[in-house]
Amino acid sequence: MDAHNQAHGLTPWHGTTIIGVKANGKTVVAGDGQVSMGNTVMKPNARKVRRIGEGGKVVAGFAGATADAFTLFDRLERKLEQYRGQLMRAAVELAKDWRTDKYLRNLEALMIVADADVLLVITGNGDVLEPEAREGALVTAIGSGGNYALSAARALVEYESDAEVIARKAMKVAADICVFTNDNVTLETV
Repeated sequence: MDAHNQAHGLTPWHGTTIIGVKANGKTVVAGDGQVSMGNTVMKPNARKVRRIGEGGKVVAGFAGATADAFTLFDRLERKLEQYRGQLMRAAVELAKDWRTDKYLRNLEALMIVADADVLLVITGNGDVLEPEAREGALVTAIGSGGNYALSAARALVEYESDAEVIARKAMKVAADICVFTNDNVTLETV
């Protein structure tokens, strides 16, 4: 808990695991459903992964503050409209705004976004990160259980070629280890 939250007596909301896997021509973004406040599970079935953009051709998952994430989803949708569905261009422009705009700069969230061609992590530091290919697959993860899911997925790509299977198994591993992650998975494929 940071000094600002301590001074106001606020308990931080924790927990999310979002994973993106691109393998064998299929891209999947999956997220757990748990929302925790301190040591209490407030909701076990939140939907942290959704389709956005024209025709739902982009899938986005978030970790962090929910209201902040929805603000970012809206902004990304506008950028997708502005740049005619070009996810990479829209993501870069969103990251620029996020870093420089006084209002957006205070938003606390991370996003994994994907379409049929691109898998990215967008951060409030102005980063647009594309994962490096390993064993012919791209894998990235964010959130409190993200490192567990990422590690599991990286191990799985050596033996498994189906993006959905990799994502589901990696989420299961994360849920078994991270107390802020559950195995109530929402998954979207592009």
